[in-house]
Order: sequence, then structure tokens, then C-alpha cells
Amino acid sequence: MEVEVKLRLPDSETYKTLISLLSPFHIRTHNQHNNFFDGVSGELSTRRAVLRIRFYNDQPTTRCVICLKAKAVLVNGVSRVEEDEEEIDPSIGEECVANPNRFKSLVESNRIVKRLKDEFFGGSDELGFVYLGGFKNLRNVYEWKGLMIEVDETSFEFGTLYEIECESSEPEKAKELIEELLKENGVSYSNSVASKFAIFRSGNLP
Repeated sequence: MEVEVKLRLPDSETYKTLISLLSPFHIRTHNQHNNFFDGVSGELSTRRAVLRIRFYNDQPTTRCVICLKAKAVLVNGVSRVEEDEEEIDPSIGEECVANPNRFKSLVESNRIVKRLKDEFFGGSDELGFVYLGGFKNLRNVYEWKGLMIEVDETSFEFGTLYEIECESSEPEKAKELIEELLKENGVSYSNSVASKFAIFRSGNLP
């Protein structure tokens, strides 16, 4: 179970203010490209699940991670979602994006694809996937007061979202600390009301 604090920033100026405020605590930046898939007959979405391939296009190394997310709940700026992920060769990830049928050949070598076959396709060899599209995300990561704070600039075709994320086993405590920082420095924010994937599928910024 992944548990995260999720707070939305209203605009690019607020985002820049926060980036400047946190700059002494910056540890890394990720250039992410997220790609999403469903079963051809909605086998994943009908059970509140989604398959994602994420490329980390960071210099000097590109990484690729396949991830299954399910049963996401977002309440009062705290997200809880079942998450299972595994790193794969970036070239295989690119092949899956270009041709989702490539997933079939990974059943024996990839734990997550094997799980998809067993749990979402009833063990059938006739599993099939469809590419839903994706979006890019620039993620700056900061280590502050024992928290790993991620500040995202997410580029959709229909607009840009600015968001704070912080994974924590004590989300309420982490949220309180982050909110204190924002309030003390006059940084506007609100609780996030939808996941990035939900926003992507809706085609509109909330």
C-alpha cells in the first residue's frame, strides 16, 4: 500500500516560489514519461486498476519501471493505493508502448504481467492490452525534516498541473509539517482531489 500526501499548487508562480524555498534541500530531479494501459475489454479499469510504464529519462541513465496500481482512494489530501512495481529494460518498455501485444511475451519473465494474467484475465493466454496514452512529469525531490518531498510539474495536452507529493507511513503528521511550511511562507495550496491518472482520463484540470 502506497500512502502519500498530495497537495495542489494553484499556478506556475506559486510553484516557482516553492521550488526556490526548497532549493537548499534539493537532492535530485526526474524527467518522467508515464504511459498507461488497460485490457482490451476494460479488464483493469472495471476493477479500479491501471497498468503504467514509467520512463525516467534522467542523465546519464534511462530507467523504466512497470507498475500496477489498484483501488486508489484520495481523501483530504491523503492518497492510498495498492501498488506493485518492477524495473524492466527500457527497450522492452518502448516496445510495449509501440505494441501493447508485446506484454504477452513477458508473462513468464515479468512478475507483474504474470499477476495480471492470473488476477485480471483469469489465467487465460488470450490476454490483450490497449495503450491509453500518457503525459510527462518533471519531479524535483527534496529531503526536508526527515520527509522526502516531491514537487511535480505535470504536462498534459490540456494544461499543466503543479502538485506536492510526500510518501509517508504517518501521512497526517507529514501533511501537518508541510502545511506549516507553506502557511509560514505564504504559499497557496489546496488538497488534491484527483490522481494524475484520473485527471489525464478526464481531459480537464480539476
